[in-house]
Amino acid sequence: MQSKKMLQATITMPGNQAHLEKIFSMEEHSFQNERASYSYENKGNSLVFNISAKDSTALRSVLNTITKIITVHEKAKKVVKNEE
Repeated sequence: MQSKKMLQATITMPGNQAHLEKIFSMEEHSFQNERASYSYENKGNSLVFNISAKDSTALRSVLNTITKIITVHEKAKKVVKNEE
C-alpha cells in the first residue's frame, strides 16, 4: 500500500509473545479493499505491530481486529493457567 497520506499506528506487546506471534502468522496482513494493512515483528522482548491505513475507519477496523485477537489470546492464557 503506497499513498501520500497514510495514517500510522503502532502497538507494542511487551514480553515473550511467541504464541501470539504464531497466531498472527496465520492471519491476513492486508485486506481485500486495500485500505489498510499491518505487519508485525519481534523486537527483542516485544512483539510490535505496525498499522497503515488510508482513512480513520480503516485504521479503527485493523486496530479492532488486532486487539480482539490479543484479547482472546489473553483470556485463553488465563483459562489454561487456572486449569494447571
